[in-house]
Amino acid sequence: MARIVERFSNSVRDIENTWIALKDGTRLAARIWMPEDAEQRPVPAILEYIPYRKRDFTRPRDEPMHRYFAGHGYACIRVDMRGAGDSDGLLTDEYLQTPELDDGAEVIAWIAAQPWCDGSVGMMGKSWGGFNSLQVAAMRPPALKAILTVCSTDDRYHDDIHYMGGCLLEANQMWSATMMALNNLPPDPEIVGERWLGMWKERLESHEPWALTWLKHQTRDAYWKHGSVNEDYDAIQVPVYAIGGWADGYSNAIPRLMAGLKGPRRGIIGPWAHIYPHDGVPAPAMGFLQDAVRWWDRWLKGVENGIDNEPVLRVWMQESVPPATNYAERPGRWVAESAWPGPGIAPRLLHLNGDGSLDEKKRKRAEIAFCSPASTGLEGGEWCGFGLAGELPPDQRGEDGRSLCFETAPLPERLEILGAPVVTLRIASDKPVAQVAVRLNDIAPDGASTRVTYGVLNLTHRDSHEKPRALKPGKAYAVRLQLNDIAHAFPAGHRIRLALSTCYWPLIWPAPEKATLTLTAAASTLELPVRAPRAQDEALPAFAEAEKAPNVPVTQLRTGRFERNLTRSLVSGEVASTLFCEGGFFGVDGTYVIDPIGTEVAHTLNRAYTIHDDDPLCAGAVFDQSIALSRGTWKTRIDIRTRQWSTATHIHHEGEVDAWHGEEKISSRRWSGKAARKLM
Repeated sequence: MARIVERFSNSVRDIENTWIALKDGTRLAARIWMPEDAEQRPVPAILEYIPYRKRDFTRPRDEPMHRYFAGHGYACIRVDMRGAGDSDGLLTDEYLQTPELDDGAEVIAWIAAQPWCDGSVGMMGKSWGGFNSLQVAAMRPPALKAILTVCSTDDRYHDDIHYMGGCLLEANQMWSATMMALNNLPPDPEIVGERWLGMWKERLESHEPWALTWLKHQTRDAYWKHGSVNEDYDAIQVPVYAIGGWADGYSNAIPRLMAGLKGPRRGIIGPWAHIYPHDGVPAPAMGFLQDAVRWWDRWLKGVENGIDNEPVLRVWMQESVPPATNYAERPGRWVAESAWPGPGIAPRLLHLNGDGSLDEKKRKRAEIAFCSPASTGLEGGEWCGFGLAGELPPDQRGEDGRSLCFETAPLPERLEILGAPVVTLRIASDKPVAQVAVRLNDIAPDGASTRVTYGVLNLTHRDSHEKPRALKPGKAYAVRLQLNDIAHAFPAGHRIRLALSTCYWPLIWPAPEKATLTLTAAASTLELPVRAPRAQDEALPAFAEAEKAPNVPVTQLRTGRFERNLTRSLVSGEVASTLFCEGGFFGVDGTYVIDPIGTEVAHTLNRAYTIHDDDPLCAGAVFDQSIALSRGTWKTRIDIRTRQWSTATHIHHEGEVDAWHGEEKISSRRWSGKAARKLM
C-alpha cells in the first residue's frame, strides 16, 4: 500500500471542470489541479488525455496522482477526449489523427497559453494515454518538452491488444466491448447541464462496435502503421520515460524504445500488472510519483538532478516462484543496463533434439509430428494482467501434456536471462493455415511448471506481417519466433522446458482447421539472452517507498462477487472458461458511491469462452455487461452484449446495446457483421 501524503510544499487548488474550446467549436471537459498561487507564479503543466471519464470512472485513480504532482509545483490537467465523458463530439476509433491527435496538440497549445502555465508542458498516461503521449510527441508540438508513457506500445499491430504474431487476439473483442460500454454512457448533468440527454442520445445513435473495423485490418497495413511510432523513432525528439511491468501485456515496447530512441530516455520494468507503479501489483510497488517528479523537474523545470545520467534500462529480475494464479509479491532484485541492447548479455544456444532434450549439444535428428487439443491455452492466463484474482497462468503441467516439449537436464548453476528468447524452428504443416505457440517454462524439482514467457505466430506470417503467404502442406520452413521479453532467474537444480502447441485458445483465435505440425528436431533451436549477475547491481540505489495523495472517499453499498472458472463437459465435450465480476473499476469493488460527487456506480460483467477439443470452429466468445450511473432522481443504465464466432471462411461479430433513462428504454440497437479470414 502506498503511503498517504496529506501535506505538500504547495497548497492545491482543484477545479472540478473547465472547458477547453477548440478551433472547430468543440468543447473538451478538463479537471485541473494546480498550486494555489499558480496564476501569480506560473508553473509547468502535465497533461493526461484519455477517454475514460474523469468525472467518475478514473476519479479514484486520478485524484491521488494529480494532486500529488500539483502539490509539488505543477498544474495537472486531466482531459476527457472528444466524445468521451463530459466532452462534446463523438469518439469513433482509437488514435485517429483527426480528431484525437490533432486535438491533443491543440490542447497542449491551449495549456501553454494559460496564465497559470509557464509555457512548458509534459504529457503522460497509462495504456491509451501512454499511446497518445508517444504519438503526440512524434508530432512535435512546440510546448511539449517531455513525456512519461506507462504500459503502452510503439507497435499497434504486432504488440497491442488486437493482434500478436499475426494471430487475432481474443482481447480484441474484449476491448471493443469495453469501449462500447464507455462510448454509450451519458455525460454528467451537473457538468454539461440540460443538454446531457441530447448528447447521450447522439452517442447511442452513432456508435458501432469497433471490432468490426479492426477485423477488416488483419495484416500490418497503413491503418496499424499510423500511430506506431516504431515506424520512425526519430520523429520523437523530447525526453521519454517509459515504464511498465512483466505481468502487463505491454512490457516488450520498453526495450524497443530504449534501443530505438536517440534522445534522453529512461526505461523501467517492474513486476507489476497493468497498473500505475505506485499501486503496483504484484509487489514491490515503487515510489513512482516521486520518481516522476524528478523526471518533470529535470525536463520541465531544468533542475540538474542527475536523472538523465542514470541507467537507460532498469528491470526487476524475478526469482523463480511456484506457479500460482496470483502473486501478492514477486521476489527479486533490481538490475540495470547502461545501454540497450545490454553489452553484457550473451546469447546461449540450445538445440531441440529428437530425444526430447534441450541442450547445447546437437543430438538426434528426428521428424516429430504434433497436434494439440483445441482447448490448449485455457490455462494460459489473461493476455494482460490488471492485478485481479485468478488472471495468471496456473501450474502448466496440464498444458505441457497437450504440447510437444523439450527439456534441459537439471541446471548445474543459477541461470539468469534478460531480454527476448528467440526460437528458430524447422517446421511443416499439413494445412495451408496454421499456428504455433511456444512457452518457456521453469520446472521445479517436484515437477511444478511455471510459465516464464511465451510467443505465438500465425505461420502464414512467417516472413511478413504485411504480406502473409499460405503454407504449402508438407513443406518444411525455417521460422523465427521471438518470445516476450522477460527477466527471470532459473535456480540450480531446476530444468528449462520449451513447450510447443498448435493452438493457444482463448488468447488467440483458432485457425480454421486443426493442423498437425511436423518439427525437425536438431534443426531447431532456442536462444536465451543470458545475463550474469554483476557486483554493481547491488550498488543500485533503492527506489523510494510508494506514496500518493489521499484517496477519493467512496462508500461501498454492496460487496461485489468475482469468479473465474474452467469447466469441461463430459457429455457434450465443451470446454469453457468463464468470468463473473461485480465492480472492478480501478480497484473499487461492488456497487459504490463516489462521495464527493454523490454518484452511484454499479457494473457487472459476464464473460464466457467455449470450444471443443476436436473442432476449432466451435470457438465462441460472449461478453455481457451492465453499467448503471445514478444520483438522486438521475438514473441511467446500459446493457451490452457482444458475441464472436467463426466459420472456415469468416469471423462473425455481433453487438447490442440497450439504454434506460429511469424506467424508460430510450435506445435499442443491434449490429451483425463479418470479416473474411485472410490466412488467419
